[in-house]
Amino acid sequence: MPEKRVLMICLGNICRSPIAEAVFSNLIQEKGLNDLWYVESAALIGYHTGKNPDHRAMTTLREKGITNYSHKARPIKKDDFEKFDWIFGMDNDNISELNRLKPQNCSAKIELLGQYDPNGEIIIRDPYYDSGKAGFEKVHEQCVRSIEAFLEKYKD
Repeated sequence: MPEKRVLMICLGNICRSPIAEAVFSNLIQEKGLNDLWYVESAALIGYHTGKNPDHRAMTTLREKGITNYSHKARPIKKDDFEKFDWIFGMDNDNISELNRLKPQNCSAKIELLGQYDPNGEIIIRDPYYDSGKAGFEKVHEQCVRSIEAFLEKYKD
């Protein structure tokens, strides 16, 4: 069982959090850290439960070389707040909802993933309603920067 567990959260678990999960998983694989880290993603609402990520998210991941990722959306559960060490929201609304949902004995750190972005882009905007995939590419870039910085900070 990996020592450190991370849960990526967004509203529906079909755009931002699956991209973040795939990037995290890919980076720990590349760095040989699979035995130290574990990552999943989930939604704040169950609207997309059981669905694959948005096709634009999957296209972006494939174009960035992440070809082995598959996922089905799921809602966050109460025990996630104890099972994971970090729960990352993508924007302030995600954080507000996570803080509202968390039980009193929550052991997870609830943080914005973007707070680790060395470029200072703290909010990872939801690209779901965009017409193209440029927003998904931006999410990917923000996730790569933020997760690399996070892994560097907690490498020991």
